[in-house]
Amino acid sequence: MALSEIPADRHREVAGLFTERVRGARDWDAPAPVPGWAARDVVRHLVEWFPSFLSAGAGIDLARGPSADVDPVAAWQIHADAVQALLEDPETPDRKLTNPHLGSLPLDTAIDQFYTSDIFMHTWDLSRATGQDDRLDPDFCAQLLAGMEPMEEVIRNSGQYGPRVEVPTDADAQTKMLGFIGRDPFWKA
Repeated sequence: MALSEIPADRHREVAGLFTERVRGARDWDAPAPVPGWAARDVVRHLVEWFPSFLSAGAGIDLARGPSADVDPVAAWQIHADAVQALLEDPETPDRKLTNPHLGSLPLDTAIDQFYTSDIFMHTWDLSRATGQDDRLDPDFCAQLLAGMEPMEEVIRNSGQYGPRVEVPTDADAQTKMLGFIGRDPFWKA
């Protein structure tokens, strides 16, 4: 099933799957595919970087839950609900997010491009770390990969992605996307 193209709906779908993985996690200290990270660090990453991005670029302060160290489930749920409420606010499409590297974008578009896609990719990390179903929407994997490949040098220089992991040329879209962002698609805890 293809994900919605509407930012609020796509976030609901992507964050909903991540929420299922959060609720299904049993060992928050299990190693994750990101070097040096445990399962709880995947949640910590998502609930910590985005609020400052929103605050700096759009003057928005999201509601915050407990630390991912204390309660990763509540930390994620409060955060995800706050982002969803922002996306469902009828004024959000008319608001802008401004960033020196990105310029000015409609707020809902910025959230979709930079945050919802990050949740999507990190769903695999959490799923793998916690031994849950790690399948992602293949069409969105292909769409993300197609959008990132032309910007590979910029992406690599940002330091936000590891070196590309080579995968078989006939690999599926998810495997290719994971290799592109620096994940070993065959990683096991």
